[in-house]
Amino acid sequence: MTAVIGAVPGDPGTPPVPHAPHAPHVIETRGLTKRFRGGQLAVDRLDLTVPAGSVFGFLGPNGSGKTTTIRMLMGLIQPTAGSATLLGRPVPRAARAVLPQVGALIEGPALYGFLTGRDNLVRYDSADPTADPRTRLTRVAEALDRVGLTAAAGKKAKAYSLGMKQRLGLAAALLQPRRLLVLDEPTNGLDPQGMREIRTLVRELAADGTTVFLSSHLLDEIEQVCTHAAVMAQGRLIIQGPVADLAAGTRGRLAVTTPDPGEAARVLKERGVTDVVMTDDRVTGELPTAEGEPLDPADLNAALVGAGVRVRAFGIERASLEDAFVALTGEGFDVAG
Repeated sequence: MTAVIGAVPGDPGTPPVPHAPHAPHVIETRGLTKRFRGGQLAVDRLDLTVPAGSVFGFLGPNGSGKTTTIRMLMGLIQPTAGSATLLGRPVPRAARAVLPQVGALIEGPALYGFLTGRDNLVRYDSADPTADPRTRLTRVAEALDRVGLTAAAGKKAKAYSLGMKQRLGLAAALLQPRRLLVLDEPTNGLDPQGMREIRTLVRELAADGTTVFLSSHLLDEIEQVCTHAAVMAQGRLIIQGPVADLAAGTRGRLAVTTPDPGEAARVLKERGVTDVVMTDDRVTGELPTAEGEPLDPADLNAALVGAGVRVRAFGIERASLEDAFVALTGEGFDVAG
């Protein structure tokens, strides 16, 4: 299922729905659970809290329950148990009041291939009962410009690349000012330049006061743009909080730069360093512990020098979200796509 959400279809003459009250948490779930037919437990008692004004990374490997969670939040599927609020209002019960204030791109955009990019956006905007038709073309042009599709606006959507379709879906979500923007794998299909542009766009939206909820399986991508994050694995929430805090309790890896990597690796292994990885002029590894405490790195450095290893750089790398995920779950994670 594909969806771009930003309006509740209805009679164009319907008056604007009332705004949901401002709340410190734009998304909050309690015990949110989804079990599909056949017994598959996709989301297991999720307690999630997304602060207002944050860029929130919703992280996990493919199949960890991220998209199922988003579909429940957007009212596209019903939860089996638990509750959720969006912008301070219960969903799906208050979806009509809430969704006009939310822009979302879920599982890729649903586009009319026979229409141009511009005409697709016109159709989306026309379905929004709160949208002023007098300013429709201006909004469409601004949204196309914001995602870098102005030059391709007259091309039929069926001729768009996957990355261009992602951009058009983002443009649809940005036709109106939104309090919350929900993006499910927004950089899917984009080249490195396109990914950088999306990061810049997310930062701009956050600076304008929009809370951005960004689902991804790319940890390094999220680490560059998010203020807060949650990590999912096998349908369960592993950890959540400010990005700067998530890896704080995880020990970083020892890193040694040397023209003698083979000898350095040998010495480090003898001193108890584990998971030693050697490249051309660099050796990394997990610090050993002595009586439950990490061994003093200075002792390792002295051992290297004493063995005649020429040490050009020596230190402990900052732990990353990937390190934290592996430490918490014992599993690997796709950090490069």
